[in-house]
Amino acid sequence: MFTRTESFSQFIRYYPVVSAIVAINLIFYLATVLPFFPNYWFISTFTGVNLYIAEGEFWRLATPIFMHAGFSHVLFNSFSLVLFGPGLERILGGVKFLAVYFISGIAANFATFLLEPMTFTHVGSSGAIFGLFGYYIAMVVLKKRTMSRQDSQVIMTIAAISVVMTFLQPNINITAHLFGLLAGFLLGAGAGRK
Repeated sequence: MFTRTESFSQFIRYYPVVSAIVAINLIFYLATVLPFFPNYWFISTFTGVNLYIAEGEFWRLATPIFMHAGFSHVLFNSFSLVLFGPGLERILGGVKFLAVYFISGIAANFATFLLEPMTFTHVGSSGAIFGLFGYYIAMVVLKKRTMSRQDSQVIMTIAAISVVMTFLQPNINITAHLFGLLAGFLLGAGAGRK
């Protein structure tokens, strides 16, 4: 489930939503670094800034999901999405996968708005990616037959390591990680009851 053997063109064909999200991440990143784009405007308009959200700029609850603070940040998050997104996109279908991704990401950003200071700024798709982990965990716990034992062990191990690393690495939005994970779990648990 988490081993990628597809060619580039096969990956895009099999997992169009994951591919589109990665492409948008890269486009947003390039718009913040290439000199022929209005870099400062792009960064100042789409970054999550709690004070501006409080003043009514509610799009900042969604746009930070696509913004990243440097090449290594966008590379790591996109790589995580390429590894862990396809299995869930295949299970849920594109529309439901996209809903889980966005709802988790927005929930993570909303929690950041509620719990962090007004001066707090944030970017990154980590909250949405942690939402995918949360959904997988709900599947492992509540729908054991959906995933193989090996895949279940992989996702639980990676999720546990990711949560631990959340508290060990500097400049991490801990609130977004934890509430993205919780949102994804609740979405998965709700789907498990149907």
